[in-house]
Amino acid sequence: MDILSRPAEEFENDQSIEAMWAIKAYEHAEIHFNLLCSVDPQSLKLTPLDDLIYKVFREEFPDLKIDILREDDLKNPKAKEKWRPFCEQFKDIIEDYSFGTLLRIDASEDYSDKNSILVTRIQFFAIEIARNREGINNILRNKFKSSTKSTEIS
Repeated sequence: MDILSRPAEEFENDQSIEAMWAIKAYEHAEIHFNLLCSVDPQSLKLTPLDDLIYKVFREEFPDLKIDILREDDLKNPKAKEKWRPFCEQFKDIIEDYSFGTLLRIDASEDYSDKNSILVTRIQFFAIEIARNREGINNILRNKFKSSTKSTEIS
């Protein structure tokens, strides 16, 4: 069994485990960004349930500005109250729905220390699916086309 798929309660704050989580999150971010730079984001499917995720996301968060995110819209206590039921409805249908995942704050830029925030996987899917469908990620193909990173997959 992969150690990263074990329940968090089984572990103390072990730096090697935290490092593995960080590496996994970074690799996921690199792969995602390379995809955005290589294909038309509006035709990109991130999950088999993109239609459902997008529909529910925009019903729950119709006015959320997703081109440049504000941390408060994801992390303040009031936002967490609204995000929690959204996330939980995907608990049994999206694998690793609560897995820590890096999300770009400014959709027109690459992942970086200053342009990344840690969110749950379902929040990542919801926002990135919306960015794809609403054309926000379209700029990346031309802006970063020749600078896609190579990633080793372990």
